[in-house]
Amino acid sequence: MAATRHCWKCGTEYKLSGSPGRSETCERCGSDLKVCLNCVSHDPRAAHQCRDRRAEPVAEKHMANYCEYFEMARREYVPREDAFGASRESSARDALKKLLGD
Repeated sequence: MAATRHCWKCGTEYKLSGSPGRSETCERCGSDLKVCLNCVSHDPRAAHQCRDRRAEPVAEKHMANYCEYFEMARREYVPREDAFGASRESSARDALKKLLGD
């Protein structure tokens, strides 16, 4: 799979040149595109989850913001539930059930 600029939520490719504006949303799922989760500086392991020290902290990483250092990341799409959410939780539950013999 090739590295693309895409929606953080559904993976729809962003084909326009430049970075999306604050009011731009994904054509498929309607999610905001100018969000921390789409930025090259977003890093879950960094302070405030951002590697750019000049940027103001943003509480809601999935909502549009006014960050002037935003640059849309070019990466491979990994579905959120596989990367962070439900499947991680369900695999942990399965491991616990297996451990307890359920």
